Amino acid sequence: MQLILKYFALGYSALFPVINPLGSALMFLTVVGSVPAEQFRYLARKVAVSMTLFLLIFEGGGAALLHFFGISLPVVQISGGIVLAAMGWRILDQSERDNTRGASLANGAGSLEEKIFFPLTFPITADPACIVVTLTLSAHASRRDLLSNVLSHVGLALAIIGLGLTIGISYLYASRITQKIAPATIQGILRIVAFVLLCIGVQIALNGLEAVKIVPK
Repeated sequence: MQLILKYFALGYSALFPVINPLGSALMFLTVVGSVPAEQFRYLARKVAVSMTLFLLIFEGGGAALLHFFGISLPVVQISGGIVLAAMGWRILDQSERDNTRGASLANGAGSLEEKIFFPLTFPITADPACIVVTLTLSAHASRRDLLSNVLSHVGLALAIIGLGLTIGISYLYASRITQKIAPATIQGILRIVAFVLLCIGVQIALNGLEAVKIVPK
């Protein structure tokens, strides 16, 4: 049970600032625009489910993918940890979030139904950085002991499902959220979570360095 809670907290806290439900909600509103309330709720639910399944595939198949390319776990931990730390630092260092990519994607042709996966799920909700983080966490959760391995991945899977629920709620109430929360408050929350992401990235990279005996335990 402790492993499940540990990897649930690790997965949720690492993916939350990358997915950024508040920032993604703004882009979701930009792409969807003014549509009937029923259709808006339908799109929000579909995107949340699509994102959850999308990341679960990478979480569950991460080990097989690494084996196929011949990449070792310590290498993934080191490189993935560096990527996570860099993401956290970039969010901390930036003066304001760029919300224009959703607007640029909104001009694409096709109905909103056709945009559920692209661009609403990928890359607006789960961008390539989410794939890197999910693969890193999946590799980090892999253990030699079968029971520990299963429990660790269950924790990550629950974290992804939890993030799917968070995204669903954020998108369903996107218009209300953006009206009631000041931009400065949103930036403050993001910076706090970004610092946690930076620390997680450094810790994962350190674990990889210890595994290849570059840094003593």
